[in-house]
Amino acid sequence: MRAALTWRDKAEQCIYDLAFKPDGTQLIIAAGNKLLVYDTSDGTLIQPLKGHKDTVYCVAYAKDGKRFASGSADKSVIIWTSKLEGILKYTHNDSIQCVSYNPLTHQLASCSSSDFGLWSPEQKSVSKHKTNSKITCCSWTNDGQYLALGMFNGIVSIRNKNGEEKVKIERTGGAASPIWSICWNPSSRWENFWNRANEDEEESVHSYLEELPVLNSRPGSSQCSDTEEEEHEEEESPRDSNLDEHNDILAVADWGQKLSFYQLSGKQIGKDRILNFDPCCVSYFTKGEYILLGGSDKQVSLFTKDGVRLGTIGEQSSWVWTCKVKPDSNYVVIGCQDGTISFYQLIFSTVHGLYKDRYAYRDNMTDVIVQHLITEQKVRIKGRELVKKIAIYKNRLAIQMPEKILIYELYSDDSSDMYYRVKEKIVKKFECNLLVVCSAHIILCQEKRLQCLSFSGIKEREWLMESLIRYIKVIGGPPGREGLLVGLKNGQILKIFVDNVFAIVLLKQATAVRCLDMSASRNKLAVVDENDTCLVYDIHTKELLFQEPNANSVAWNAQCEDMLCFSGGGYLNIKASNFPVHQQKLQGFVVGYNGSKIFCLHVFSMSAVEVPQSAPMYQYLERKMFREAYQIACLGVTDADWRELAMEALEGLEFETAKKAFTRVRDLRYLELISSIEERKKHGESNNDLFLADVYAYQGKFHEAAKLYKKSGHENLALDMYSDLRMFDYAKDFLGSGDPKDTKMLIKKQADWAKNINEPKAAVEMYLSAGEHMKAIEISGDHGWVDMLIEIARKLDKAEREPLSKCAFYFKKLDNPGYAAETYMKVGDLKALIDLHVETHRWEEAFALTEKHPEFKDDVYVPYAQWLAENDRFEEAQKAFHKAGRQGEAVRVLEQLTHNAVVESRFSDAAYYYWMLSMQCVDIAQENEQQKTEMLQKFHHFQHLAEVYHVYHSIQRYTEEPFSFHLPETLFNISRFLLHSLTKETPLGISKVNTLFALAKQSKALGAYKLARHAYDKLQGLQIPARFQKSIELGSLTIRSKPFHDSEELVPLCYRCSTNNPLLNNLGNVCINCRQPFVFSASSYEVLHLVEFYLEDGITDEEAVALIDLEAPRLSKRESKWQEMMNAQSLRLDDNTDATEDDDPFTAKLSFEQGGSEFVPVVVNRAVLQSMSRRDVLVKRWPKPLRWQYYRSLLPDASITMCPSCFQMFHSEDYELLVLQHNCCPFCRRRIDESSQ
Repeated sequence: MRAALTWRDKAEQCIYDLAFKPDGTQLIIAAGNKLLVYDTSDGTLIQPLKGHKDTVYCVAYAKDGKRFASGSADKSVIIWTSKLEGILKYTHNDSIQCVSYNPLTHQLASCSSSDFGLWSPEQKSVSKHKTNSKITCCSWTNDGQYLALGMFNGIVSIRNKNGEEKVKIERTGGAASPIWSICWNPSSRWENFWNRANEDEEESVHSYLEELPVLNSRPGSSQCSDTEEEEHEEEESPRDSNLDEHNDILAVADWGQKLSFYQLSGKQIGKDRILNFDPCCVSYFTKGEYILLGGSDKQVSLFTKDGVRLGTIGEQSSWVWTCKVKPDSNYVVIGCQDGTISFYQLIFSTVHGLYKDRYAYRDNMTDVIVQHLITEQKVRIKGRELVKKIAIYKNRLAIQMPEKILIYELYSDDSSDMYYRVKEKIVKKFECNLLVVCSAHIILCQEKRLQCLSFSGIKEREWLMESLIRYIKVIGGPPGREGLLVGLKNGQILKIFVDNVFAIVLLKQATAVRCLDMSASRNKLAVVDENDTCLVYDIHTKELLFQEPNANSVAWNAQCEDMLCFSGGGYLNIKASNFPVHQQKLQGFVVGYNGSKIFCLHVFSMSAVEVPQSAPMYQYLERKMFREAYQIACLGVTDADWRELAMEALEGLEFETAKKAFTRVRDLRYLELISSIEERKKHGESNNDLFLADVYAYQGKFHEAAKLYKKSGHENLALDMYSDLRMFDYAKDFLGSGDPKDTKMLIKKQADWAKNINEPKAAVEMYLSAGEHMKAIEISGDHGWVDMLIEIARKLDKAEREPLSKCAFYFKKLDNPGYAAETYMKVGDLKALIDLHVETHRWEEAFALTEKHPEFKDDVYVPYAQWLAENDRFEEAQKAFHKAGRQGEAVRVLEQLTHNAVVESRFSDAAYYYWMLSMQCVDIAQENEQQKTEMLQKFHHFQHLAEVYHVYHSIQRYTEEPFSFHLPETLFNISRFLLHSLTKETPLGISKVNTLFALAKQSKALGAYKLARHAYDKLQGLQIPARFQKSIELGSLTIRSKPFHDSEELVPLCYRCSTNNPLLNNLGNVCINCRQPFVFSASSYEVLHLVEFYLEDGITDEEAVALIDLEAPRLSKRESKWQEMMNAQSLRLDDNTDATEDDDPFTAKLSFEQGGSEFVPVVVNRAVLQSMSRRDVLVKRWPKPLRWQYYRSLLPDASITMCPSCFQMFHSEDYELLVLQHNCCPFCRRRIDESSQ
C-alpha cells in the first residue's frame, strides 16, 4: 500500500475538523472562525463561509446531502444548506465541541462542554441534556437509534434518540485517559473474528481457515466478490431488534494512547491497542474495512478494522487534528495543526501467487484467500498482520508478514482439497522483492540476490545475478530439486535448481525481461520484454522462433506443447505452432493457460476464462494436420468444431482421428461407416477412391461420390446410391447411353420407389417400360384398374402365360369374367376357362366346352350338380351327377337333405327325397355290379320309407294343424296303413302317438269301436303330450260305452281270395288268408282291386307285354276303350259293356288252398298272358336290374291310374284332382305338361 499526494493547500489557522459532502464532490473544512469549501477533484477553494465569531471546532454533513452544520467556540451552531447558505442558528451555554447528524432521521446532535442538544428540522426547539463532564466527541450508530458520547473524564455514554442514557462504558484509565475521538463502524456486516478475540492471538490468527460461501456462484459464472459473500453472511444472521451486539462496533481513541473497540452493549472487543501517541481523530472507510488514525505523531496511520496497523499515510510537520475518507473511494484528506490540508490517493498493490489452478491473493490487507480456479472453491485464511508477500506451489502456501513467514500445507493430496494447515513458521524479518515457495524451500529475491532457505529459516545457498531480477517462477521438478526460471533486467534468462549453486544461462536477449514461461516439454521459452514484445525461443538451439507485438504477459498451455497465449492492448492472443495469431477481446493479464481455460488477472480479481480452441484447431485442419488438430480439440471446442474435425479427418482418410472425433459427438452412422471401411481394409481392399466415395456419399456429396465410384470402376455402386436416394434423373444422366440392362434395373427401382410413396399409376407405367409386367399387373389389380389390365393383357404375347394368367385372375376378382375368358382363350388354358365358367355359373358355355373336350366333364358336371342341389333343383342335380358319374356323391347329398327334411318335420319332402334316393340306388346298381345287391336292398328300404313318410305327412298335418284336409275315411285308412307298416321299427321323426291318436279318433267316428279301443289301450302305454292328454283320457272313457266290434262296412276285402280281413292285422298289409299283399291307392289308401301276378320262367318282360297286347278273339266281344290320360296309363271300361269272365284262364289261377302260411304267388304262362286284355293289366316297368311288376284288375269297371314315374296307383278321379292341385304327381312330383292335359 502506498499513498500518492493528489493536492495540498494551506490555511492560515489550525484545521480542527472537516466533512465531505455525501457525493464526495465538496469538502467542508473548519479553519479558524471560517468554513472553507473545496472542490475535491483538484483542491480549488470554492468559497469561504463566515458566520461564526470564534474558532470553529466541528463540522458535519447530513447523509441526504441537503445541509451541513458547524459548531464554534462562540457557543453557536449554524445550519447551512448545500447551496452554502446559513438557514438556522442556535446556541449552547458553552463552546460547541462536536456535532453529528443522525444517518437516518437527520436529527442533529450538538455537544458542548456541559450539555448536548438534539435538533431536527420538524422541531422548533432544541432539547438539551446536561452532562457531568466535557463532551469531546460523538457518533451515531448506523441505524440512527443510538448516540455515543466521548467524555473528557474517560467515560463513553450511549444515549437513545431522546437523549436518555442506555449504556455507560467506564474505562480503566478514567480521567487520566480522556476520550478524544470515537466512531461507529459504518459496515453492518460483522464477522466471526470478534467472537475469538479472547483466544491466543497468534494461534487464532494463523490457524483459522474459513471456507468462503460460493452460493451466489453458478458453474460457468464469474465468482462473486467477497463483498457479496459478506452480504450473504448478513442475511444468515439478521439484526436483532434489541441492542445488537454483532452489528455495531464502536472504535474509541483516548489520550491514554490506546485504541479500543466496544459492542453496543458496552462489552469490550479484544484488548486495547497501544498507539504510542495521543490520537486526535479516528474515522472509518465507507465500508468499514479500514480505520484512519491521526494525532500527535504527525502522521495518519492506516489500521485494519480490528486495529492492526498497516502503514503510514502522509507524514506531516505538525499534529494531525482531523482525517476523513472521501465517500466510496480510496482518497484520504488530512487537516493539521499548522493549517495544512493534504489530499492523498491510497494505492493498494496486488499481493498474490499462482500455481496451475490455485490462486492465492491478499484480502483486507491481512487475510489470504486461496481460490481454486476450476471448481470455483475459495478458502479464507484470516490474519491480524499485514500480508506482504504470498507464494503458492503444489500443496505449499507461503505468507510473508512484517516479522515472520508462515508456511502452510494441504491436509491431503486430493487435487480438490482446499484445507490448509500451518506446517512451519520462520519468525524472522525479511526484506525481499519477490517470494517463491518450493516443496522444502523458501526463495527470497532481493534485487540481484537470490537466497534459498529451508523451512526452518536456515540459508542453504545463495545466487548473485549480474542484474536486477525482474521475474522468477518455479517450473517444477522433484521435491527438493525444483527448477526456477529467472529473468533479469539485462535480458538474461537463467534456470536455477534449488539444490545446485550454479545457475544455467538459457539465453540472453537485448531487452529487459518482464514475464517468462516455459513450455510443458521444456523445449520452448516464451519471453515478454520491456517493449511489450512476446518472443519465443527454442531452448536447445537458442533460435528465435517467432515474435509478436503488444504483449504484457504470456503463458504456455500446460496440456499442449505448441500452444501459448499472451495478453496486451485489451486483447487475448492465442498462437498455435507457427500459425497466425487468433485474437479476441480480453481485459487484464494472462497468468495461466490450462486446456481450454485461460487464467486472467484483472485489477484485483482472478478469473478462469473458457476459450474454445476452435481457431487453432482450424489452422491445423487447413494444413491437414489431423492428429495435432485432434489434440487441440481435446482442450475444449464446441460440438460443431468436433464434427468439422471428424468430417475433415474422414475426408483426409485419417480414420483413427475421425473415429475419435465422431465418438465425441456420438454419431453412430459415421462410426459404422469407419468400422466398415476398416474391416474392408483388413480384408485387403486398398482403393482410397472407393473409400472416399463412400465418405462423400454419407456426407451428401453425391455427385462427387458418383465420380469417384466411376473412377474406381464401380459404376453399379453409384447407380445403387442414386436409386436408393430416389435421384433417378441423376442416375439416368450418370448412365447416359450405357448398358440397357442397367437402364431397366434403374427404371425398376424407380417404379419400386413410386409404389412405396403411393404413386401407383406412375409405378405401373415404369414397371411396364422396365418389362416388369407382373408387378404392373399386381398394382393395377390391387387398385381395380380394369382398363389398365385390359390394355396390358392385349399387349402381352400369348407365350407370356404367367402375366396373362395373373391378368385373368384379377379380371375374375374384379367381376369381369368376359375379359378373364378372353385372356384364358388367348393363353389356351381350357381348364382355367372351364373353372371360370363354373365359378361364374355360366353353365351353357361350360357344357359347350365339355362337348368339344369330354375330358373336362367331371370339372363341369360335379360343381353343376352341387349348385343344382344347393338351389333345390334335385331332379336336374340327379341328372348332372349321373352325367358326371358321381352317383355316390349324389346319394350322400340326398341322404343329408332327407335327414334335414325329417328333422325339420318336412315329411312330404322327406318322402320325395327317399323316392329319389331309391331311384339313385337303382342307377348305381345298374352301373356297379359289385354293389348291385346292396343297392337293391337300399332301393326297397328307401321305397318303404318314402311311402311311410308320404303317409305320415297327412297324419302330422292332422294332429298339428287345426283343420283337416282329408276325409275321415282317408285318415282312417292312412292310420291303419301306417300302423301296419310300422311292425318292425319306427323311422326317425314318426310319432306312434300321433298315428294311434288319429286312428283312435277316426275309428271312433266311423264305428270301428274295437279298433278305437285297441288304439286307446296302446296309447296308455306311451308318453302322451300334454295337448293330447285330456282328449285321449276322455276318448278312453267314452269308447267303453261303445259296442266291442267294428263296423262291417270298414272291413277290407282281399280281391284274390275274397276274404274279409280284420281292421287290425298282425301280419301287416297282406291278406290273412292268402298272404297276398294289398295294393293301396296312393291318395285314399283304400285297397285297390288289383292282384299281382308273376311270369313263368323263360318269359321275358318284352314277350309278356307282346302277348298281352295280342288281339285275342274273345276281345272282339266287347269294345275296348283305352285312353291315354295325362301321360298316365289308364284302364277304363264303359258302363254298358258286359264283363263275361267265365272263360277267363286267369280266374282259375286265383284259386287258393285255405290255411297255407306261405304266400303263393299267381304265376301265369303264355296262354294266360295271351288271354288277358291290355286294359285289365297294369305294368310297373322298373329299370334294370329290377324286374317289372304285373297287376291284373279284377274290377275293370273301376278306373285306376298309375304314375309312369313312381308307379304309384291311384283311383283315376283322385289322381286327376291331385294333378290339378299340384300340377305334378303327389308322390314323385313329376311335373305334368300343361299342353298334354
